[in-house]
Amino acid sequence: MYVVPSPETLMVWDAVFFVHQGYYADAILKFRLTFPNNYPESPPVVQFVTDVVFHPLISHSGIFNLAPRFRPWRPKEHRVFDVLHWIKAAFKKHALDEIKEADCLNKEAYRLYHETTSSFAGLASQSSQLSQSAPALFDRDHPTLKGKPRDALPFRELPPEMLQTQRAKIGLKEWAVVPQQS
Repeated sequence: MYVVPSPETLMVWDAVFFVHQGYYADAILKFRLTFPNNYPESPPVVQFVTDVVFHPLISHSGIFNLAPRFRPWRPKEHRVFDVLHWIKAAFKKHALDEIKEADCLNKEAYRLYHETTSSFAGLASQSSQLSQSAPALFDRDHPTLKGKPRDALPFRELPPEMLQTQRAKIGLKEWAVVPQQS
């Protein structure tokens, strides 16, 4: 997970979360923390800007529910580090198992997780795949970001020759496809 303050204000932080395992393996999820003026008395708002993340705690508009972990919010005890840790944990099986229906912002994701886990797994995997797509990653002109503050963690696609130069600098080799033996 990488987190940086927005160039416009310290009250907004941009983040990207690389999920390594579980239902959301290989997802690249961008989100934004917006701190209220009275922080730390009130918690930050977490909103995923990666278009569609199929998760019980994430609404269709990307809002992430902190309540299951921070009920009530305790300003002298809860810190932004704890919020970031909860975001990461919420994508793991043990956290998904403990989520209560009343806390869900996406009731369909909750229902599928508990009734048809294979369908949930398929949709979570699809979210992961979509998060890796060029429109989701290279979002400078993405329609859902019109009029919003600039993301402090922009991703940009490199032309093939520049990509090759960067790979050489850090010692990455090209992927080789090995034909399967019959």
